[in-house]
Amino acid sequence: MQQTATTKTPRLKFMLILAAATSVILVFTLTPWNLVPTLVTEDVAVIAVTEYGCVGESVLGHSVVISECEAGVGDVISATFYVPAMDQNGYYDRIEGKLAMVTP
Repeated sequence: MQQTATTKTPRLKFMLILAAATSVILVFTLTPWNLVPTLVTEDVAVIAVTEYGCVGESVLGHSVVISECEAGVGDVISATFYVPAMDQNGYYDRIEGKLAMVTP
C-alpha cells in the first residue's frame, strides 16, 4: 500500500495573522483615544433657567446643565463638563479638510 501525504493548510496560523493585522489597522484608523471623554472647565453663557438648574452654551456649542445655579439668563458662569477628546484636539477639523479635498 502506498501512503498519501496530505498537507494541511495552516488555517489557525493564517487566522491569527489576519486577526492581528485587522486589530492594528483598526487601532490606527478608529483612534479610540479620540472617543474618550475629557473633562473641560470653561465659561458658559446661561441661555435658560429651569427647575433643575441653569442651561448654558459653551464655546464649543455644547449645552451644559449646571445644578444649583443662581445666575440669570445672559450671565456668564464657569462650568465643568465632559466632551469627546476629538472636539479638543482638532480631529473633526482634519477630517473636514480631507473631505474637502476629495469632494469635487
